Amino acid sequence: MSGIFRFSAHLNARLPRATLALLPKLFGLRLRQIIRLGRWVYIVVPMAASVGALVALFLTSLDAATRLRFAHPSLIYAMPFAGFAMVWCYQRFGHTAEAGNNLIVEEIHQPGGGVPLRMAPFILVSTVLTHLVGGSAGREGTAVQLGGSLASTFARLFRLSAPEIRILLMAGIAAGFGAVFGTPIAGAVFALEVLAIGRMQYEALLPALLAAIIADWTCQALGITHTHYAIAAVSGVTGDASSGLTFAPLLMLKVAVAGVVFGLAAHAFAELSHRASGAFKTLIAYPPLRPVVASLILLGLVYLAGTRAYLGLGVWSPDPDDATILGFFRPDHIDSVSWAWKALFTIVTLSSGFKGGEVTPLFFIGAGLGSALAGLFGAPVDLFAGIGFVAVFAGATNTPLACLIMGIELFGATHAVYLAIACFLAYLCSGHSSIYLAQRIAVPKSASGVPFAPDMSIRHIRAGKRPAVAETPPVAAGE
Repeated sequence: MSGIFRFSAHLNARLPRATLALLPKLFGLRLRQIIRLGRWVYIVVPMAASVGALVALFLTSLDAATRLRFAHPSLIYAMPFAGFAMVWCYQRFGHTAEAGNNLIVEEIHQPGGGVPLRMAPFILVSTVLTHLVGGSAGREGTAVQLGGSLASTFARLFRLSAPEIRILLMAGIAAGFGAVFGTPIAGAVFALEVLAIGRMQYEALLPALLAAIIADWTCQALGITHTHYAIAAVSGVTGDASSGLTFAPLLMLKVAVAGVVFGLAAHAFAELSHRASGAFKTLIAYPPLRPVVASLILLGLVYLAGTRAYLGLGVWSPDPDDATILGFFRPDHIDSVSWAWKALFTIVTLSSGFKGGEVTPLFFIGAGLGSALAGLFGAPVDLFAGIGFVAVFAGATNTPLACLIMGIELFGATHAVYLAIACFLAYLCSGHSSIYLAQRIAVPKSASGVPFAPDMSIRHIRAGKRPAVAETPPVAAGE
């Protein structure tokens, strides 16, 4: 005990009084941060577990609907009736839930009426129905909306402030994205990166990562497994492939050219999607009729293409001759046109009012385009399918870091350099376009010749307007 007193006297003698006076404040700040982080754990864990459970239910239902459609091909002829009923229900009972992912992004930028809980059952049922009848859609939009609606509900339950709501909504996006693809780190980064081009939302860093991990663990605990993709070792590469240290200048050049093409494809997909949506709204005033007309177009496209491979997710098919995402990774398989067909089917489906997401179709488009470019360049097919898989997604959502991390989580770190080159170039070459109209421009991609002010949304840019409100100042999760 006397030793402690002697050490205290020695410390008092050596440290200035001003420093001693700051110690209680310093430790008090750290204590408040620890308490605040503990509060986030208390809120985020049950929210993320709930999102993971709902995503597991969604994926199970989606798989059952897909298998049922393969077993009963005539279900696609119910597409007009399903589309009409779906949009009618959204118009009659969905209210603001109709806005989908854009509503969640807008609520993060400027908290207002909140994300309604009804969004969760609406998007879950409507997406499963879309796939049951053969709509070409994905699943990321559904998972993000499940996460956003539950996060908003928990925010109301815990009476969170507006800055805290922003953080919890980002955590909800991370939970949904991480669980639906089995990529929790990419899910966390996606939630921080997708809101604004050129700016990361670091205030939600720990809550988003925690939410993505918990949701993914919950999903796995409930028996969900994810599709495994593999890229074989690249021939002609100098270095140790097992350590990820590889170098092939010619191959790197081919990847760079492919990255530019992926970015242009992403830009074209986003712009054509918005134009098609506008055309449906202009030509067909009554919303429930839009998916009816789109269904007739899709059924016509099925017969024109001579295959049903471009309906549904496109990840796998019982018919080995169908174009699928898994098929694009076969080294002996080169497909030159499937990516374009899938883009057309998806644009018609989602722009008319059917529900789902764009990301899995973007995986198909990217992998298929990568396969086509591999045949053109004489490059490894599986490698180009893999980099196209993530690079087109990076360009269409303006999330190059999240897509790079997703590529590493899905394919391993061996080809990280090629993934990075493709994702970053696709991001730059996709321009200021996005599949999410509520996404904002924080830092323009080009330092010169930019005709708009920062913090404009993609929607405002397309309409030629300036933003009416400023973004809510962020608050760090640990402060």
